[in-house]
Amino acid sequence: MSTAILTGPPVVGSSLVDDLRSLGFDVRMAADAAEVATELAAVPAGERVAVVDARFLGHVHALRLALTDPRFPAAAIPGAVSVQPEARSALTRVVGIRSAGRNGWAQPVPDLLAQDMVAAGVSLHTPELGVLVASVPTDPQDRASARAAVDRVDDEDVRLRSAVKSRDGFFTTFCISPYSRYIARWCARRGLTPNHVTTASLLTALIAAGCAATGTRPGFIAAGVLLIASFVLDCTDGQLARYSLQYSTLGAWLDATFDRAKEYAYYAGLALGAANADGDDVWALALGAMVLQTCRHVVDFSFNEANHDATGNTSPTAALSDRLDSVGWTVWARRMIVLPIGERWAMIAVLTACTTPRITLYALLIGCALAACYTTAGRVLRSLTRKAHRTDRAAAALADLADSGPLAQGFAAALRGPARALPAFAAPAVALLGSVAMVTVAAVTPFGGPWPLLAALGYALASGLAVARPLKGPLDWLVPPFFRAAEYCTVLVLAAKSDVNGALPAAFGLVAAVAYHHYDTVYRIRGGTGAPPHWLVRVIGGHEGRTLAVAAAAALWQNQGFTFALTALAGALALAVLSESIRFWVSSGAPAVHDETGEPA
Repeated sequence: MSTAILTGPPVVGSSLVDDLRSLGFDVRMAADAAEVATELAAVPAGERVAVVDARFLGHVHALRLALTDPRFPAAAIPGAVSVQPEARSALTRVVGIRSAGRNGWAQPVPDLLAQDMVAAGVSLHTPELGVLVASVPTDPQDRASARAAVDRVDDEDVRLRSAVKSRDGFFTTFCISPYSRYIARWCARRGLTPNHVTTASLLTALIAAGCAATGTRPGFIAAGVLLIASFVLDCTDGQLARYSLQYSTLGAWLDATFDRAKEYAYYAGLALGAANADGDDVWALALGAMVLQTCRHVVDFSFNEANHDATGNTSPTAALSDRLDSVGWTVWARRMIVLPIGERWAMIAVLTACTTPRITLYALLIGCALAACYTTAGRVLRSLTRKAHRTDRAAAALADLADSGPLAQGFAAALRGPARALPAFAAPAVALLGSVAMVTVAAVTPFGGPWPLLAALGYALASGLAVARPLKGPLDWLVPPFFRAAEYCTVLVLAAKSDVNGALPAAFGLVAAVAYHHYDTVYRIRGGTGAPPHWLVRVIGGHEGRTLAVAAAAALWQNQGFTFALTALAGALALAVLSESIRFWVSSGAPAVHDETGEPA
């Protein structure tokens, strides 16, 4: 239970007490400064506390935004201020200072406390209210005007509209959100949480994958329908979080990781369905789709982290993009070109229902490849034309995303001196050359020979040289994507060339386990908690260690032993990364987060 302390003269007929109770607050009254301090001291240390002027007049949703959002330690609107436990001491301090002052309290008290907290260096969130009203009228005429302003705006309509992201894709904006927001409200009124809806979306997608795996036309049609239903629920969970302000660290993690689990499980379902339908083996295509999609995300994450806090963050390319934003149709066209999750899932669902798994996966690979070329080219141009200084934080984030293991780190330490003499573009160039050489050798040499193993050793050396100095160059954000592509594609190529029964499904499982680790790293960094512990990266070998292990397995075992090795490696990696990840996210003290940046790729 949270506590709200009402200050100031009470207003006859005000619904404020009932409004605060509807938001989950236990309401207490404080007639003077001494009582405010007393009531504040009586609230348990682990609870949220708010100070609200008894004359407050405004929309309930305005109070909800200021007093219940779990993402911010302290927040305020006119007439109300609230703090979570981590900012409690600051509120207690300013209340004590004001209570001891000779001039007593000014009115309204919450606004005064908010000003004092800002002056004391507290980061105070002030939510965007838009047309919502939040005021403290001091005379009957002002109160009548404020009441008329409240009556002119439909509080619930504003709440519903604000539950929808402003930067979603075309399909999501026009085909899903117009009704999914009402599903979100229905869920909120029945006590369902975003995590419930996220789990329902996952289960629906897994059932869709199972239907696709049957290999029958009715199964394919059901799979397409259920995949769209899963996406509706996927939109609903975020809208429910915004509608009811039920943000959480665990919820953000579940939403992000379940999206990937749903899509990749569906790829596996298509591969099983093709085999059951007519014996068509499309595991290589399914694995290729997963590799391409994961590498696209790594490009997104690396670029954003590299430029998250860069200074001088301007370029002609960015200016052109801003000018195009003023032309309405180009906004939607550019959002569709990148094939975000809404458009992508709609395409997969329709093609699954109407065609074959092979055609579906071919279309997915072609569409994602074109989208990847478009987005990556634009980001390269921005990086080359902008004059930006990247910070130590950005360099550390890129180093964490690189996922270098003990072997690469050892080479990096040995090569740190020579690396300082290399030009600014050396890191991505070395990473690219090492990655291309690794995959090329695996592709063109006979399976079972020593050459991929020797190439893996050279790749580890190149990886160490690429990260031997801080990744602050204009294109250094490309280093992690190059490493991801090298590792995943090496597994794909060697499994495809082995011609061993079960090797490709085992490789699919291995890449899925490694990709989970990389997504987990991303969302820990984005949540402000840092990368996974170094011991975990050492235990699972880093990208170069795993590449070397797969190359060694291909050299040692040419038959079913290779499948067994891939399966064992996938199981060990999954056990290590999942156990640590679940432990962290369930017990993490990270702040509540939620993605408001728009629809992901």
